[in-house]
Amino acid sequence: MGRFSKMHGLGNDFVVIDARADAVGMTEARAQAIADRHAGIGCDQLILIGESDKADVSMRIFNADGSEVEACGNATRCVPLFVGRDVTIETKAGLLDAKAVDGGASVDMGAPRFEWDAIPLAYAMDTPAMPVSWEDLPAPAAVNVGNPHVIFFLDDLDGVDFERLGPLIEHDPLFPRRVNVNFAQVVGDNHIRLVVWERGAGLTRACGTGACATAVAAIRRRMMAGPVTVSLPGGDLLIDWAPGGTIRMTGPATHVFDGEADWSRF
Repeated sequence: MGRFSKMHGLGNDFVVIDARADAVGMTEARAQAIADRHAGIGCDQLILIGESDKADVSMRIFNADGSEVEACGNATRCVPLFVGRDVTIETKAGLLDAKAVDGGASVDMGAPRFEWDAIPLAYAMDTPAMPVSWEDLPAPAAVNVGNPHVIFFLDDLDGVDFERLGPLIEHDPLFPRRVNVNFAQVVGDNHIRLVVWERGAGLTRACGTGACATAVAAIRRRMMAGPVTVSLPGGDLLIDWAPGGTIRMTGPATHVFDGEADWSRF
């Protein structure tokens, strides 16, 4: 039997498995089965915490569809709570620093990337305001914050068909590794309302990397200066970034319960 914790960051929920003592052979099919909300445990992402020779721990991230991805901001905030102390974390997106704060954690998410081939895009173009769009959406921005994001700044989010537009854009050939799709609305000084169609997971209550990418895109377009409050359906995140620096994300992380499971049954 293997132990796991159910955790969430603003309702973006995770099954977190400690693989440091007992290795878990994770495949796409197994991750998908564990994430299934009807026949499995249920989660937006499955998180494997492992040993690292570069940091305190390593973190692998699997979306609900079984695909392994590079980064997950909400999950990163859960790691110091899961481990029980401030930690450095080795991820496919690089080394991250996570510190516990009252009710959650503050994470240095590293520096954003803006080059077209770092997003990545299928061909060269400007990324602050891409010369492309879909239907009547405005020209988006693209940012890589460890994983790829495209951001649309809209006058009004109400009435947007996220469930139709999200997968249409996620799977567009312009994005060879698919993309996370952010629909944003400026609602006040340094305040953004955000809905995210997450690559491999669909609509989620919150997306930490999406909040980071959206705040960075807004600051880069000189729409506002940091720190930026990003309001997602699950709650608020505080994102701070200045050009040339790294992104600091602060927000809640919650431990829900612990459990045991036989991973060979998935």
